[in-house]
Amino acid sequence: MAYAAGAVQIGGVVAGAPVVLGVMRQVRAHAEGRAGAGIAQPWRDLRKRLRKQSITPVGTTAVFAAAPLVLAATTLVIAAVAPLVATGSPLDAAADLFAVVGLLLVGTAALTLAGIDTGTAFGGMGASRETVIAALVEPTILLSVFALSIPGGSSNLGALVAGTLQHPGRVASLSAVLAAASLVIVIIAETGRLPVDNPATHLELTMVHEAMVLEYSGPRLALIEWASAMRLTVLLALLANLFLPWGIAGTAPSPLAVAIGVVAIAVKVVVLAVVLAFVEVFIAKLRLFRVPELLAGSFLLALLAVTAANFFTKRGGS
Repeated sequence: MAYAAGAVQIGGVVAGAPVVLGVMRQVRAHAEGRAGAGIAQPWRDLRKRLRKQSITPVGTTAVFAAAPLVLAATTLVIAAVAPLVATGSPLDAAADLFAVVGLLLVGTAALTLAGIDTGTAFGGMGASRETVIAALVEPTILLSVFALSIPGGSSNLGALVAGTLQHPGRVASLSAVLAAASLVIVIIAETGRLPVDNPATHLELTMVHEAMVLEYSGPRLALIEWASAMRLTVLLALLANLFLPWGIAGTAPSPLAVAIGVVAIAVKVVVLAVVLAFVEVFIAKLRLFRVPELLAGSFLLALLAVTAANFFTKRGGS
């Protein structure tokens, strides 16, 4: 049944990621007084782009063609190993904190190299900005989750979720609150949401993620947008399960437990997506030179979380 839970988990992320994006867009539209295009619009956009022809810019190499595949593949691997529906995934041994962060970095690096490979000014500009953001985001993710792993003594994500289920009081500790605040900031930065980046903008001087994919079209652009939506969904699901893992199935899940796990994670992700979209309506994009300050603040929160977790763990042990 663990294999079925893993298959359901991957299928849910693949099919549900565009819907999560559609929910966020619809919430923003209603909050701004617009009707919106409906939660299924991202699926319609993907279908339209999949029918179009891909155009390869002159002078690009295999990096340009491979980047969408690498981005999608790394995201799917994270979706397969992360404890989203059940903690007893067949690939649970690979669900290590450092492996997951490394996969995130590989996908980001692939897209960054693709932006540079085009040889355009906007591609290089977006790649340089994305590199600065990634250099601050990835260590912060490591520190934030590492703060949660100190009490449990493991860097395995499944073990962290299982430990929180056994000891619910951990989520109310100072280190967990600091780690949660830090993770929220870096997830926003990692997925290119406001106030770090605006996914709906086409103003050249403010673009980060969009600047790297300006030369993509057709199925390749559809794959990038699909992978970006899946990355957002997986990170929101991980955030929910690391701090509120109730409803997730155990290591030997029954069909009923898997069904409950699917419903639970779907509700958590939708709630987080609605909150994030609603907050985005009332905040503006930061100036580019202020973004490192925000990310440095999140790194400091993560560092404080690690310090607090280490202090209270030693104190409790003594």
